Amino acid sequence: MTRGGGMTQSSSEAVLEPHIPVQRGPGGPHLIEEGVSEAVRRVAGLSRGRRILVVDSDADGAESLVCRLRRHGHEAIGVKSGSTALQAYEDVDLVLLDLELPDLDGLEVCRAIRSVSGIPVIIVTARGSELDCVLGLQAGADDYVVKPYGFRELMARIEAVMRRARFQPPVAREILHGRLRIDVSSREVSLDGREVGLTRKEFDLLCLLASHPDTVIPRKRLLQQVWGDSWSRRTVDTHVSSLRGKLGDSGWIITVRGVGFKLGNG
Repeated sequence: MTRGGGMTQSSSEAVLEPHIPVQRGPGGPHLIEEGVSEAVRRVAGLSRGRRILVVDSDADGAESLVCRLRRHGHEAIGVKSGSTALQAYEDVDLVLLDLELPDLDGLEVCRAIRSVSGIPVIIVTARGSELDCVLGLQAGADDYVVKPYGFRELMARIEAVMRRARFQPPVAREILHGRLRIDVSSREVSLDGREVGLTRKEFDLLCLLASHPDTVIPRKRLLQQVWGDSWSRRTVDTHVSSLRGKLGDSGWIITVRGVGFKLGNG
């Protein structure tokens, strides 16, 4: 088996290859072919396709997994870095997240997603120790799968996580911090009831700081999560200065010299 869960040519391949679903009824079991209509899938109890983000720096493993998910009716895309994942997760139904990424640790990516979103996250990684699993679940993952894995097991875990997600209350999409109100869904900010017009990056920066009001966010994390790979050395300073001006008080964003920034009280 390859690192990403793809199968090598061996006698075990037939065992772990996805089976064709079987529907049992009065006339006995019968096969339900892949590619059947949505109506037939509903009658048969099969899940509809999901939008799945595969985050894995192993290109071969990620491509194999994306292809197999697509074969099963899902709309899957793959990305190789944590910063790209943080720009793409809002448009999918589920994230399959490896921990070994070139720019950010997968646990940090998981925490960042969970701080602002209830989207299901399944960690899929070669880190198989009990401590790694505990840390992954504490970071907010809904499940933890160790490579190598059986594809049918992964599919079953995806369905279980999605079933639980349907019954979970939605994550609060509004952040209130003193006189400051941030509507995450509409991306609107108001101060004392007065709307504050922000650019996209200014909003992302403020929202990240407000999601961790008692935490100093390191400059490196701000750069990676808000700007990804396109940023210059003074990017954060420029946007912080602009935010302070628009909020009318430098006390809203506090500089912790040598570390990063945190949200203040204005």
